[in-house]
Amino acid sequence: MTWIEKGEPAVMWLSGLHIPESYLTALVQATCRKNGWPLDKSTLYTTVTLHTKSDDVREKLHSGCYVEGLYLEGASWDVPNACLRKSKPKVLVEELPILKIIPIEAHRLKLQNTFKTPVYTTSERRNAMGVGLVFEADLSTTDHSSHWVLQGVALTLNAD
Repeated sequence: MTWIEKGEPAVMWLSGLHIPESYLTALVQATCRKNGWPLDKSTLYTTVTLHTKSDDVREKLHSGCYVEGLYLEGASWDVPNACLRKSKPKVLVEELPILKIIPIEAHRLKLQNTFKTPVYTTSERRNAMGVGLVFEADLSTTDHSSHWVLQGVALTLNAD
């Protein structure tokens, strides 16, 4: 399937992009242009879906995108309750269900019970140039965010 023939895919694989930050920046810019929002007052909002495979997603989002191939370190994802939970014994990394990323005006974003989870390119949390933070994902939680910071919870684009 090519973008030229069928357009952008319904679910994006960020790990397949050389510079995934540029795709997310373009996503925000296109949405701001379409809606007439100021670019400097816009941000990304994320939510984890119930979809575990890209084939489960039937259509593209009108604003934003679905992302697959993210791996959760330091915690596990409770699918029925849609929130972070303690890691299972001897499981260091698990795949996150498909993430929905939506550009939004920053003043409209009111988050509660979420942990701003850093998303890195690799488990080393940096690349060869010393840079690795791609963006921050909003993951639901019932615990205080300091708990997840002390656990070292992060998302990575590669399972290594």
